[in-house]
Amino acid sequence: MKSAKNGRDGRTRIIEGALRRFSQDGVSATTLASLREESGVSVGSFYHHFASKEHVFGVLYAEILEAYQEAFIAELEKHESARDGIEAVVALHMRWAGEHPERARLLVSERPPRKHEPGGAEVAEQRRAFFRRVSDWWRPHMHNGLLQPVHPTMCYVLWLGPAQEMCRLWFAGAHTPTDEEIRGLGEAAWQSLRQRAES
Repeated sequence: MKSAKNGRDGRTRIIEGALRRFSQDGVSATTLASLREESGVSVGSFYHHFASKEHVFGVLYAEILEAYQEAFIAELEKHESARDGIEAVVALHMRWAGEHPERARLLVSERPPRKHEPGGAEVAEQRRAFFRRVSDWWRPHMHNGLLQPVHPTMCYVLWLGPAQEMCRLWFAGAHTPTDEEIRGLGEAAWQSLRQRAES
């Protein structure tokens, strides 16, 4: 049943409140009481939707990751050129972080739920499906001698590691990236991932 107060159901209010609290305080520092207070739901309503704080985090993390991955794939598949795709995804990553700072902060700062934890199985399946689609785009460019054959983890680190670090600085208030710096991150990703001719 939806709340007469604001028309949003309890689950939605809990998720929205958790996003605010987790983003500001971190998951470990957020208490169950503060989650209930932030969302304005009763103890009974909370436990009707979620078994624990960790359950809320697992569901929220999976939802955020899915939204980010959908944006990533949509951007990547717009580009037939290997270089354009690599650089466009870096720009998308930074743009998405700027448009969704609370969500991006969670992805950057928090450890994903493990398989045995709430949301962990969903996150693992999402990652598998995501990497399959990235590989489908990557493979022809690799066979054409444009992109390196790299393990998904190494691919992620080389592609988005520097952008992730820039996001950490940005979220900490230490530095706001300029358009020129974001283009530089894209160029660095391309140089890290492209195949080089044998000398």
